[in-house]
Amino acid sequence: MFVFVSAKAQTDTLKHKKPKIGLVLSGGGAKGLAHIGVLKVIDSLGIHIDYVSGSSMGAIVGSLYAAGYSGKQLDSIFVEADFDKIITDDLPRASKDFFERNNDERYAIKLPFNDFKLKLPSALSRGQNAYNLLLKLHLHTNEIEDFTKLPVPFFCIATNMETGKQIQLESGNLTQSVMASGALPTLFQPVALNDNLLIDGGVVNNYPVDELRAKGMDVIIGVDVQDGLMDRTQLTSAPDVLLQINNFRTIKDMEVKSKKTDIYIKPDIKGYSVVSFDAGKEIIALGEEACNAQLNQLKALSNLSDKQHSKEKIKPHLQDSVLINNIKINGLNNYTRSYVLGKLKIKSNEKISYERLTNGINNIVATNNFDAFEYQLKTSKNKNGYDFFANVKETQNTTFLKFGLHYDDLYKSGALLNVTKKRFLFKNDIASFDVVLGDNIRYKFDYLIDKGFYWSIGLRSSFSHFNKNITASLLLNDTEIDAMGLNKIGVELQDQTNQFYLQTLFRKDFALSIGAEHKRLEITSETLATNNVDEEFVFENTDYFSFYSNLKLDTYDDKYFPKNGVYFNGDLHWYLYASHFNKTFDAFSIAKADIGYAFSITDKLAVNLKSGGGFKLGDKTTQTLDFALGGYGNNLINNFVPFLGYDFISLTGNSYVKAYAGLDYNWLKKHHITLEANWANIDDDIFDTGEWFTLPDYRGYALGYAVDTFVGPIQVKYSYSPEQTKGFWYFTLGFWF
Repeated sequence: MFVFVSAKAQTDTLKHKKPKIGLVLSGGGAKGLAHIGVLKVIDSLGIHIDYVSGSSMGAIVGSLYAAGYSGKQLDSIFVEADFDKIITDDLPRASKDFFERNNDERYAIKLPFNDFKLKLPSALSRGQNAYNLLLKLHLHTNEIEDFTKLPVPFFCIATNMETGKQIQLESGNLTQSVMASGALPTLFQPVALNDNLLIDGGVVNNYPVDELRAKGMDVIIGVDVQDGLMDRTQLTSAPDVLLQINNFRTIKDMEVKSKKTDIYIKPDIKGYSVVSFDAGKEIIALGEEACNAQLNQLKALSNLSDKQHSKEKIKPHLQDSVLINNIKINGLNNYTRSYVLGKLKIKSNEKISYERLTNGINNIVATNNFDAFEYQLKTSKNKNGYDFFANVKETQNTTFLKFGLHYDDLYKSGALLNVTKKRFLFKNDIASFDVVLGDNIRYKFDYLIDKGFYWSIGLRSSFSHFNKNITASLLLNDTEIDAMGLNKIGVELQDQTNQFYLQTLFRKDFALSIGAEHKRLEITSETLATNNVDEEFVFENTDYFSFYSNLKLDTYDDKYFPKNGVYFNGDLHWYLYASHFNKTFDAFSIAKADIGYAFSITDKLAVNLKSGGGFKLGDKTTQTLDFALGGYGNNLINNFVPFLGYDFISLTGNSYVKAYAGLDYNWLKKHHITLEANWANIDDDIFDTGEWFTLPDYRGYALGYAVDTFVGPIQVKYSYSPEQTKGFWYFTLGFWF
């Protein structure tokens, strides 16, 4: 009957009908999801837990159980959670402004660089997404700072990173305490709490059973999800060896601690790792299975448990909206309160959705100007709603080195090196310099004094260069083409563009820019013979000066594989002056626009529809800035437009219209099968002749496969054009730059 008590508890415990029952949950990363399966069985038996303790993942699950959530509720919460985004701090694209968005979508590696030394980050993630989720789940207990006052008393263990000593957390900010206990080294950055720098509690005490017994517990249920030792066939990498060394201590500790546990539950999760969150359902089920193996002992304990004592003194509930009364922000030195509030987009005495609040936090984090943004919502005194308190830690790193790799069919291979400097000349500015080394050397310089919704001031300079066989009609008129008998000409194109501009935001993803531009365009060829065979034939060697305006809206959730959102990019250039090489120059303007709409049919299937067009007004003799369709790519210069089924710069004219439809099947994580089609009309003056509104003259279709990697998408596409009656392959690797 209650045999385990007679063996492990004090003799007088038998006299009590209602023993104090403690629950200790070990750390183990994703394997800690097995705790939820155990809790589901404990709840089903009606066992009342009087105290919960835990380390790392055990602290996270234990804190939520202590806050009033049932095992069944935790099952629903954790199974639906997107752990990839939680662990990696993957912020929504919409949280980043245009400048940060362009930066994040170009580089594979980003490292702080100070005093001419590279500095590795303290962890892969700041843990902001994890903090946001836990704070929301803990919100109903926001007034409780003494963890013994939770529906179930609770404490967790953390490690002082400076001394290596154990810290027992049982009061203060519950969310921050749990984050400290779960700050797995190298994965999450350390947490500053009460003048201590804290990391994962499992480093010093992964199973706090003695501390729980000291709380007066008569019977302790323990769940151990720690790793066992690996054999030589499993020790195949440096992380495996380091994990094995750490496990020497914890496994030796468990030989003693397991004997101090009255009901010891050890789920069989050898086939899973600390990051196997995608196997959450299976791990939870293994927790239930292991708990059911101890069913007789648990049923005996259930008969003695305090059935009248409900842990749900405070019923957990997820709020859809919150009323913010007062806002207090501490820790600002280089950034103003108005800057932070502008990013947060919250005001005092305003009721906002919790989603909007989370989006505001993401906006702050996405600036990369803060190493930490810790916040609390505390119930307002004498008012409904909450007061918002935030402690920020501004990043001391203002210089970064970034790297990327890329290959495409136009620019060929390239290695990207970037230097980014924040607070370069002013507190709210940023300077970025790219240099691309490879088959075609390129550079790009950006400088922005960011004033958000006021007029920001920017400078931009870029140089692009490639060699390509292009259609002769971009360079020659019909008479010259007939006389020379050339359809394609091998050229070397060099383009340097310098811009000064003003930019304002209507909202974070809607920007208006106006500015002045200088463009130096040089196009030469060795295809055409000259009197001196060593000389190149020069088609273009001109400096152009123009004014321009640009209106851009971008709510796509992903640049390369959007599942929802709207895109618009409209541009108008007035070319007013050209240098002496273009002797027939007269002023002209070019207008163009692209619009797109992406939506999801299912979780895995998305549709992206686009259309675009452009035309020239005024003088028509300058052909080198006309529209040119063909190829697959992004970030193309001048008026080059991608068009599947054709090579780059194959179809030319001073006006065009284009339609596109793409189907993206995300059949496996980070794997995409794409089916695409585009149609176009392009020629001179098609809006005057009515050709823009006729059936398309040019068509292209493509079937592709893509894999998302840390350096960017790797894509292969096979395209076909009915007009050419032949296939065409495209291959790209890495982010576009």
